[in-house]
Amino acid sequence: MTSFTLIREAYPSGFPVMSGIVGAIVGSFLGVVAERVPGMVMEEEGSSNLLFPASHCPVCKHPLAFWENIPLVSWLVLRGRCRQCRTAIPFRLFLIELFTALFFGVSAGFMPGEQGVFSLWLMASFLLPLALIDWQHQLLPDCLTQPLLWAGLLIHAFDNALPLRDALLGAVAGYLSLWLLYWAFRLATGREGLGYGDFKLLAALGAWCGWQALPVIVLVAALSGIVGYFSFNNLNKNNLSISFGPYLSFAGIAVLTAQQFGFII
Repeated sequence: MTSFTLIREAYPSGFPVMSGIVGAIVGSFLGVVAERVPGMVMEEEGSSNLLFPASHCPVCKHPLAFWENIPLVSWLVLRGRCRQCRTAIPFRLFLIELFTALFFGVSAGFMPGEQGVFSLWLMASFLLPLALIDWQHQLLPDCLTQPLLWAGLLIHAFDNALPLRDALLGAVAGYLSLWLLYWAFRLATGREGLGYGDFKLLAALGAWCGWQALPVIVLVAALSGIVGYFSFNNLNKNNLSISFGPYLSFAGIAVLTAQQFGFII
């Protein structure tokens, strides 16, 4: 019996709550990643890094006090506005914290094993900011996709959940499948249908889930992408360029979760 199981049995209600609190804190940092990494990658003038400067209002530069930076609570207390200049705080930052808190809490309560829970948390901590960045900027930064790929390979190098050979083949097959699709589409139409970031993201998902799961990942991503495209297109009444990263991220989380429960090999 592992320490994870002991804690879960000792605190059947408290452990998911504690995990949710951890998730909210992680989500707060992921919001910073999603907001700052695009500027860092594109080397925008005046862009900051993940640690400096400290959290502040981007409009009036008011540095946030401790109580203004409490995940979930501060946004509600401040009613979604900066205390100094009353500029609206993006609602997406609140949603990131809320989603991560719920995801960590629910997975801690229902996932069957310690390794599965922490693998899922780690994967989601990369995929959430990647999905948000691609949604807003049509960008999947190497500084996130590459560590995600290496993390998947390293995890399978030290546990028996998936043979390392399957993880390696998954990374190679994931990259090559979209790379070949990209060139087939470009030669047929003269246009680019995918970005290189999509290749790298699917390679990372292949490293985490194995080559056997790639058809399911691509199918789930494609179907959810079609639904998302037409839904948002109808809402906005205009033609939207689709970012595939958010749907690949959703598919990766869904498939890894299904694998942990034994629904998918």
